[in-house]
Amino acid sequence: MSKRALITGITGQDGSYLAEHLLEQGYEVWGMVRGQANPHVARLRKHIKDVHITTGDLLDQGSLISAVERVQPDEVYNLGAISYVPMSWQQAELTAEVTGMGVLRMLEAIRVVSGVTQSRTPGSGQIRFYQASSSEMFGMVRETPQNEKTPFHPRSPYGVAKTYGHYITQNYRESYGMFAVSGILFNHESPRRGAEFVTRKVSLGVARIKLGLAKELRMGNLEARRDWGFAGDYARAMHMMMSQDKPEDFVIGTGRTQSVRDLVELAFSSVGLNWRDYVVLDPRYTRPAEVDLLCADPKKAREQLGWEPRVGFEELVTMMVESDLRLLSNSPRPEDEPFSPEHW
Repeated sequence: MSKRALITGITGQDGSYLAEHLLEQGYEVWGMVRGQANPHVARLRKHIKDVHITTGDLLDQGSLISAVERVQPDEVYNLGAISYVPMSWQQAELTAEVTGMGVLRMLEAIRVVSGVTQSRTPGSGQIRFYQASSSEMFGMVRETPQNEKTPFHPRSPYGVAKTYGHYITQNYRESYGMFAVSGILFNHESPRRGAEFVTRKVSLGVARIKLGLAKELRMGNLEARRDWGFAGDYARAMHMMMSQDKPEDFVIGTGRTQSVRDLVELAFSSVGLNWRDYVVLDPRYTRPAEVDLLCADPKKAREQLGWEPRVGFEELVTMMVESDLRLLSNSPRPEDEPFSPEHW
């Protein structure tokens, strides 16, 4: 009998890649959305036809219990969140409720449906749980690169909410013996990335300029450095964490950093343009509290999971620009369509 997985946030970038990966592994895949009329479901099914859909809301404890009871999953992947950092400053309380407290509600739903009580044996719960933690939890970093033992110092409401979700996952693992893991994922991108994110903003901007649809690209801080990888590689890592004998947390990243300036230069050069001719610095796009440098130390994932990224930075950026050129040229493929950053 095939395993059954329930994915919150399935209409987002990560959810779609994870669903594809799990289907390839023979899983029966269910996605949780807030309502059957959700417009993103139809778009998801352009990519993936074999996904089952159920309803539930990370703001509503009862709906999560009902969703878990209906699906009876072997594994739950909690990818649902308000995942756009600048928006978390505009809607800080909602971010805390969805991205932070939503984790607690889902863990509690799993505990109730599984009948889990206090246990001293980690991993003894019936349903395995994956929490999408984030490198934004490191924020003002204490050391570089960052590993599983690096202290957290989040610099946004999103980072704070993710930190709460990370710690409550650890608490349920230690208090109830649930198989509950967190993947501390560094920045991961793809052609399916929402247009609000900087990588997609750049690839779309470059495509518009190349096609004569725009004359400039307005950017904020070009000096911030990130560890960027391909979302499909990171979805594979999520499944590998859930397939271990015992629950542990893992940092997932490439171990290499590039600046936003590097991203912009590479994107423009991929279409034969000089970025300096088109980029305009605009202070409106600067965060209230900037995170200047994030770089993963993925040694544990490499040694214990056998995970390595397959897509490099240059390939990733080129992939995204080419996808957006097709999208704006009115000859898109389904995988060229962006996904929403709000996917709880």
